[in-house]
Amino acid sequence: MHILSDIDKLNHLFATETLHPQVAVVELEHADNSFFGSMRYEMFALILLENEFGELYRNNTRLAYSIGSLITVKPGQSVEMKLKDDVKPRGWMLAFKADLLEKTGLGRDFYMFSFFNADYNKAIDLSNVEHGVIRNCFYNLHTELNTPSDHLSGQLIRLGIGTLLSYVKRYFEKQHISGVRTCETMTGKLDALLDKYLGSGQPAQQGQPNVTWCAEQFALSPSHFSSLIKKELKITAQDYIRNKLIEHAQVLLRQTNMTINEIAEELGFSYPNHFTRMFRNTTGVTPLKYRKGPGKKN
Repeated sequence: MHILSDIDKLNHLFATETLHPQVAVVELEHADNSFFGSMRYEMFALILLENEFGELYRNNTRLAYSIGSLITVKPGQSVEMKLKDDVKPRGWMLAFKADLLEKTGLGRDFYMFSFFNADYNKAIDLSNVEHGVIRNCFYNLHTELNTPSDHLSGQLIRLGIGTLLSYVKRYFEKQHISGVRTCETMTGKLDALLDKYLGSGQPAQQGQPNVTWCAEQFALSPSHFSSLIKKELKITAQDYIRNKLIEHAQVLLRQTNMTINEIAEELGFSYPNHFTRMFRNTTGVTPLKYRKGPGKKN
């Protein structure tokens, strides 16, 4: 298995120059054949597929796809394209390093793009109109990367990536809407449960909510509760609870004068550094940087 460790290596496989150290947009048909073998990614990627080329695998699981489908990849995952009759895949790929998210608005909001954590065995299908929207996002990013750099370049690239990810979120949720509806009642109750508990001050005395505690509130076993959340929302129960914790932390950072330590205690963290680490890993910035950012309400 090959390892896609940095943007320079990716661009080398596509015989193109590196225009940005953390971002690349490439056309699949220009790739060296070695790119289509088993490749482990150390970066995030979105891949738009515009023809049928053979079999597609992610983490050794075969993915169903069609012309116009899109797949997502996160660091640590592997992708393999088994070509049939030497037909090369056509389409676009965006790749960006996690470093791009640090100390940025895109990093603060990145937790919303939970589709990267979803475990699905079918690529995201797009209508002709949706395919056109996504293709334009790739093209606009490609154009910006090839534009001479100025003081707005970084902002425009991150805005372009954020726009693309937002459309992917919309189309991903549309594809899985039947599952969301099936779990609508539980989701609503779970949201209400977590919002009430996290806003009650009880976590400071009783600790953070976890999968076992949430399952008990619904009279379910932890494994059954977890499987329901994973099946219907395409995200683990643990990630769902973590995202709610971070959402509440963001509200407290924007709307109160509580110290970082006080917020950590309010949300049930035993140690403030554990809170800071989770917040940074989820949003890409520290709580202090987030508080000083544009999301701050005066």
